[in-house]
Formats: sequence, C-alpha cells, structure tokens
Amino acid sequence: MPSDDPRASAPRIGMIVPSSNTCLEPTTYRMLGDRTDVSVHFTRIPVGRVGLDDSSDAQFDTAAMQAAAALLATAGVDVIAWNGTAGSWLGVPHDRAITDAITAATGVPALTTTQAYLAVFGALGVRNVGLVTPYPDDMNARIGQCYRDEDITVVAAHGFGLTETTHIARVRPEDLLAPSRQVAQSKPDAIAYVCTNLLGADAVEAVETELGVPVLDSVVITLAACLAVVGADPVHPRWGRHLAGASGLSSATIAGR
Repeated sequence: MPSDDPRASAPRIGMIVPSSNTCLEPTTYRMLGDRTDVSVHFTRIPVGRVGLDDSSDAQFDTAAMQAAAALLATAGVDVIAWNGTAGSWLGVPHDRAITDAITAATGVPALTTTQAYLAVFGALGVRNVGLVTPYPDDMNARIGQCYRDEDITVVAAHGFGLTETTHIARVRPEDLLAPSRQVAQSKPDAIAYVCTNLLGADAVEAVETELGVPVLDSVVITLAACLAVVGADPVHPRWGRHLAGASGLSSATIAGR
C-alpha cells in the first residue's frame, strides 16, 4: 500500500560533501529539525586540504563531481548541490562547468555553494562583503579577485590561516565573533562565513543581533538555495533572519551564476 508518511513523497535534496568535512551534515540536519517536507542525502568526494596549488585543485575535478552526482541521482533526488566553496577561489566558471556536467549526465538541476552565495547576494542587493574564512591571506585575496569578477567587492577579510580541513572544523562558533566585529567596521552589506566545514551557522543569530548586518554562512546558504529550488519553505530565521528576502531564488537564478 502507498505510504501515508509525508516523507515518502517529499522532495529529496542531494549534496556532494568533501570527505573530511565533519560540519555540514550535522548542521544541515539540525537546521531541518523535525521537518518532513524535504529529505537530504549525501555522498562524498576525497578532499583532505585546500590551497592555491595543483594538488588541491585536482580534488575538485569535474569528473569526480559528476561521478558523485551519478550516485545521488540513483536516489531520485530533485536537486544536487556541491556543498563546498572551492569555486570562491577557483572561479565561478569552474563551478558552472561542474553544474552543467552534473545536469547533463543526470538530468537533475545542480548548484554549488558559491553559486548560491552569488544568487543570495543578488537577491539581497549585496554589493560589498565582509569575508570571514578559516583560510590564509593568499586564499582570501584570491576569493576577493573571484568575487570582483562577479561585481562583488570584499571590503574587509579575516582568515584563521588554516588549510587542513580537520583543523578548520575545530574553530568554534564563538571564535567568529571578534573577526565579525572586525570586518563589520568596514560597513559591508553582509558578512560571509565562507567554508562549509566552518561552524558558522551557530554564530549567525548572535552576530546578526549584535551587529545588525546580514550574516551568511556557507552551510546555511547551500541548504537555503536547495530549498528554494525544490519549492520548500526557507530555513528558520535563527539561521539568517534576512534570508526570507531571498525567497525569489530559483534554479534558473542560481544556475545562471
């Protein structure tokens, strides 16, 4: 007999996860809480460290993403997200190649965290960003260059100087308060916590309350974009009170980034 459980017919979100990431899956589940209107499903690709070098770049090869997406597609997912921020330093064309390849191979709409950020920036009218990342200064500078290519200016940046992803996950939410205050002095339109292995989601509510500026966390932004694509309700305001203003997001506006 057909199931009466609403989860049986709920939209399914597929996410490709860096293998060493210990943050985004539990954070995503906590953001959804007891919701039954969507379900989220994960697969992993090998990622151990990040940096501005060939060995790091090779981890984010389009073929690896396509193979991971093919596994998710067997679960009948309605959208596939590369839940990682490598496109913020490799460039939006890199991410567009990934999403184009995924959709061509699977027929499933696809997006990346970086595409989601840019779509949300557009929906909220964000032109100037305060950047908080776990990365070294050279990576933050490269992110600034890639953002400039998309008409977004990084007016201030703070990094923790980390490249090993297991170390990134040890940055505590409370550690983000001082850097957030620092970049807020430059009067950005929003603060972005760029890295899906950074425990930024749990800092959003306190920082937004204190500083009065939108705070956009990578894990939150990726889930918010996926929810928009499948037509589900947005994330709870505790994860970003300004995200309701991005409710016009769609697969077309996100994939166009």
